[in-house]
Amino acid sequence: MRSSLRILSALALLAAAVLCLSGCNPKGSTGGGGAPTPNVKKASDIKIGFIVKKPEEAWFQNEWAFADKCAKQYGFELVKVGAEDGDKVLNAIDTLATAGAQGFVICTPDVKLGPAIMARAQSHNMKVIAVDDQFVGSDGKFMDVPYMGISARAIGESVGKALYAEFKKRGWKVEDTAACAVNFDELNTVKERTDGAAAALVAAGFPASKIYHAAEKTTDMPNALDAAGILLTQHPDVKRWLAFSVNDEGVLGAVRAMEGRGLTADKIIGIGIGGSSAIPEFDKPSPTGFFATSLISPKCHGFDTTEMLYKWIKDGTAPPRDTRTTGIILNRDDCKRVIKEQGLLP
Repeated sequence: MRSSLRILSALALLAAAVLCLSGCNPKGSTGGGGAPTPNVKKASDIKIGFIVKKPEEAWFQNEWAFADKCAKQYGFELVKVGAEDGDKVLNAIDTLATAGAQGFVICTPDVKLGPAIMARAQSHNMKVIAVDDQFVGSDGKFMDVPYMGISARAIGESVGKALYAEFKKRGWKVEDTAACAVNFDELNTVKERTDGAAAALVAAGFPASKIYHAAEKTTDMPNALDAAGILLTQHPDVKRWLAFSVNDEGVLGAVRAMEGRGLTADKIIGIGIGGSSAIPEFDKPSPTGFFATSLISPKCHGFDTTEMLYKWIKDGTAPPRDTRTTGIILNRDDCKRVIKEQGLLP
């Protein structure tokens, strides 16, 4: 029972953080509105939670690292929480509230938890900002909660354009080539990425009939490898592959599956989304089929969201309702330089 209460507390704090980030319009501001949080006079009075759904992934580790930098810069306390399911989220909110947190930033493990997260956060008078994945209400529509996400469609389109440009540069024949799209359509923000990439490929001249889709169960490398493996078995005659997915891990899984079937780097063009997991791949002595990635800045999603929540709690400065970030296409040649400029390397 005590364990359940702790989880509910932590989840409540996470919900509050989500509200804080996603909306600045009074209509969309819940969990404290635009007013400063009572009894908060200085930074040391403030405690903020940052809840993520997959704490082991590089993206979320980097978000936490930048959130830490924000806490150190302003002098408030940051509590990092990993919550992989709804029960853990709600318990985390309660735990945060009990510990004195006034709000939290959250990447929810399930967007449909939005109403429950907000209800729990409001019960503790916590401010919430949603990051990465946008809350969905009981009516199936996005909730009016402060939110920072990526320009998913535009980023996907940039990946599709880059894939086609490299395909043409290598002089590959359409007859010998197909595209492997590792999909996860349960989340709108990731579905938009693969939809955008496929649409851009077709718009550039690649046949829609040669784009094959493989659904992964979760957005990690092992599930992507399994999904791509099934697709490759279904299309054994394809000699060269383009590969795209919702993130770097999806493309890495597809590339590993292709390598396992004897395809070499010169027969694969894989372009991911994210950037964090691309660094060790680009560090390998010889190039692999993972050709490039669209770098998304975890600095914005970690530092900026936490800063917005801090100012909301301390000064009553409500965050924008909807903030979108873009990506930068980079490859093995310029990876280190660009990633260092983005603060991801010393």
